[in-house]
Amino acid sequence: MEPKSRLLSLVAVAAMAILAGGVFGGATNAFNGAVSPQYFRTILHWHHVEDVYRASIAQGVFEGLLNGAAFAIVFTLVFGIVSRCLCPFALALRFLMGIVGGVFVCWMLGGLIAMGLASLSPEFYRQAFIGIPQETGPMLGYAWVGGSIWGAMFGSVFATIAGSILFAIRWRKSQPS
Repeated sequence: MEPKSRLLSLVAVAAMAILAGGVFGGATNAFNGAVSPQYFRTILHWHHVEDVYRASIAQGVFEGLLNGAAFAIVFTLVFGIVSRCLCPFALALRFLMGIVGGVFVCWMLGGLIAMGLASLSPEFYRQAFIGIPQETGPMLGYAWVGGSIWGAMFGSVFATIAGSILFAIRWRKSQPS
């Protein structure tokens, strides 16, 4: 008996990846917007935006949806091709959540690394990046936000590639020879 295709499962997982990107972007920017509204005013030129916090969340949702859509294409193609559209929804969703977890870890590491760099050499940090506040506390908040955003961006590439490779290995091992 021929195994049944689960194309609809892959479409559902792609939709979940896009949704996860939007939720992740909104949630992380909710944190980042509270930590350093100055970062968003400076980098996005939001000097006349009244509620930077709410705008930062909306920006995070928007960018997260775009990022989620881009990586949903890669993620779904890999899962579909490797499994020949036979991958159950639950398994694909488990790997998707692992990828989101990996991006979260990279988001945190990026923020911590940037804060460490700013702490180690505030002079270098202020010269290397634009609009850095002079006071230590606001400078560290600004560093967190910039670093965490870069961490999430690079992390989404890394986690998607790693998750896709791990899925391919797991799938091939689970299939009869």
